[in-house]
Amino acid sequence: MAASQLTLQSTVKLSSGYEMPVLALGVYENDLCFPACEAALKHGYRHIDTAQMYRNEAEVGRAIHESGVPRDEVFVTTKIYHNLHGYDSTLDIVEKSLSKLGSSYIDLYLIHSPLSGKEKRLATYRALVEKRDAGKIRTIGVSNYGVKHLEELREAGFEAPAVNQIELHPFCQQKDIVAYCNANKIVLQAYCPLVRGDFSHPVLQEISKTVNKTPAQVLVRWSLQRGFVPLPKSARPERVVTNAGVFDFALSEADVARLDALDKGAAGATSWNPVDAP
Repeated sequence: MAASQLTLQSTVKLSSGYEMPVLALGVYENDLCFPACEAALKHGYRHIDTAQMYRNEAEVGRAIHESGVPRDEVFVTTKIYHNLHGYDSTLDIVEKSLSKLGSSYIDLYLIHSPLSGKEKRLATYRALVEKRDAGKIRTIGVSNYGVKHLEELREAGFEAPAVNQIELHPFCQQKDIVAYCNANKIVLQAYCPLVRGDFSHPVLQEISKTVNKTPAQVLVRWSLQRGFVPLPKSARPERVVTNAGVFDFALSEADVARLDALDKGAAGATSWNPVDAP
């Protein structure tokens, strides 16, 4: 679907065959995320990104349950942190996530990072495949994986992950990873799409004034027009709503090019960004 035709209800088809909404609410560093989730679901969001490490899977599950939105209409992403990687531990953690979310399945389960090392990464992926085959997970993905880590899965004989969630915004565009994922039909989720609230760059300010949108909306729109699935986060319900106000305008090719030109490579990262882990 062309970016100009996107709506909050638009989805992208994953290699697993499932549809994933093109915009998600991120709940990192939001221990009490119920109000944000409640506002998001009421406004029309149908995708929430959580993680075992965020310690708010139960809040997400409660918000979905109390929203009145059918479970099969909400796409839930969660993740297993690197200090819990391993075959047996992953089988256990998936069950704990299911319990906390109050769900019989999880739409997308990610390996949160490659920091555990090759042996544990591969054992974790094997466990996720087993849980997928048992119907507990619908789609398997990874996060913070560089090209080396993605190639490692291929060389081990595994199917490619359907999703790679990495830091992506105009200042950190991870071009080698993006090119690899695009070539291998791996959908890219963009975390930190709002550059952790640093909207000070004059180019961003100028474009924001030109299109009469907030800098946050410009950044989310840039991500969508680049073909990414952004995960803007906010603990404030009103900002959850405004962050989704990105489907009634489009950035011109010239404005996208100006934002593209801001890339600083790895130096532009605002988070841990462990894509070069051994």
